[in-house]
Amino acid sequence: MKARVLIAALALLATSCGNPFEGGAEGGTTGDIIIGASDVGESLLLAQIYAGALRNAGAENVKVRPPVGSREVVVKALQDKSLSVVPDYSGNLLRYFDKNTQATTPQAVYAELKQKIPARFEVLEQAPAEDKDLLVVRPELGIKTFSELGPRCKDLVFGGPGQWSTRWKEKIKALYGCEFKEIRTTDTGGPVTVAALKSGDVQVVDLFSTSSTIAANGFVALQDDKNMFPAQNIVPLVAKGTLSDAEVQALNRASAALTTEKLVKLNVQYTEEKRNAIDIADEFLRESGLKS
Repeated sequence: MKARVLIAALALLATSCGNPFEGGAEGGTTGDIIIGASDVGESLLLAQIYAGALRNAGAENVKVRPPVGSREVVVKALQDKSLSVVPDYSGNLLRYFDKNTQATTPQAVYAELKQKIPARFEVLEQAPAEDKDLLVVRPELGIKTFSELGPRCKDLVFGGPGQWSTRWKEKIKALYGCEFKEIRTTDTGGPVTVAALKSGDVQVVDLFSTSSTIAANGFVALQDDKNMFPAQNIVPLVAKGTLSDAEVQALNRASAALTTEKLVKLNVQYTEEKRNAIDIADEFLRESGLKS
C-alpha cells in the first residue's frame, strides 16, 4: 500500500512488456557498488546504512544514488547493473511476483519470496524491522486487537488511502467481520490521516509501523491477530553478481541489527530532528558494533 512501492507501475510494466525481472538488458557494472534510494527519508536512511556497512567491510567504491525514481526505473537499473542494491519490503516484493500469494507471516513471506524471485536477482537476509500497515485508534476506544474491532466497525468511520476499499475492504470483512460505517480517503499514512484521528473526524486509521506519530500522539496500534496485513520486513534486493561474499555478509549483519523499534528512532532523527542521513547511519552502525 505504500506509495513509494509503486505497485501500479509494476503492474503496468508487466502487462505492457512482460515481467521486467525476466531477461532483458545485459549491461555490466563500472566497478562501483551503486545503492539506490527513493527520496523518502526511510529509504535514504537504509541506503546509507547499507553504504556504511559495505565500506566497513572494505568496499571503497560505494555510492548512494537518490532519488532513483519509480519502481520501473529501479527494475531496469538493476537489470543492467547500473544499480547494485536497493532496500525493499518483503511483502510487496512477493505480491508482485505472485499476486495470489496467501503468505502473511515474516517467515512464510520470506520463504516464498526466495522461491519466486528470478535468478537474475537475489534477496539477502531480511531484517527484523518491518514497515507495514497498522490499524490505529485512540486509547479511549478501549480495544487492542482487530478481533475486538470487528463487531464495532459498524459504528466507526475509517480514514486511510484511496486504495483501501479495493484492497482491504472485503478482506477485513471476511477475516474479522468488520464493515465500517464509512470509509473516507485521507492520505497514505501522512499528516491528513493523523489529524483526522486526533480530531475525532475518524475513529480508525491506517498508519505504518515505523511511524513516529503513533507514540507521539498516544495512539494505540491494534494487533492484527489473524495476520490480514502481510509482513513487510526490510530486505536488500540485489543484482546478482554485484557483491562479494564479504559484502553480502556485511549487509546481512546490518539487517540483523535493524529492529522496528530502532527504525522508528532513526526516522524520528531524520524527519523530526532534521539530522543528516549519513550521520544517523554511522551512529547506528557504531552502536550496533558494525563500525569501528
